[in-house]
Amino acid sequence: MKIHEAFAYLRVKQADRAIEYYKHVFGATEKLRLTEPSGRIGHAELDFGATIVMLSEEYPELDILGPQSIGRTSVSIHLHVDDADALIDRAVAAGGTLVRPPADHFYGERSGTVRDPFGHEWLIGHSIEAVTPDEMQRRYTELMKG
Repeated sequence: MKIHEAFAYLRVKQADRAIEYYKHVFGATEKLRLTEPSGRIGHAELDFGATIVMLSEEYPELDILGPQSIGRTSVSIHLHVDDADALIDRAVAAGGTLVRPPADHFYGERSGTVRDPFGHEWLIGHSIEAVTPDEMQRRYTELMKG
């Protein structure tokens, strides 16, 4: 069996607001939206340039719940960008919460984390140096020694 693609599929309250946030902050474009007669968004696809992110409204009757309903998320979506600081600032200005401010890291990236208004966490980073796997392990080992 061969996997051809993998997509993040977000479950959110207020999917219409989430779509607008992702378009405004990340520059995503909406490719598809399926809306029930009630107005509930059953499925949407957003093009983030290098990948598609799918999302839907919550369906409590099917036990499909988002981070706001379950109280947290255990997943972070990583976006590799040109300027992490600028995008983190933009996400926070649009209503996101700064979880971890941007910093330079041992693995050769400057990154930080933002929680969007819908409970999803976005790890946003850009490359600051090329680090080999061996060097990354050496640095990680040193870091973990304290």
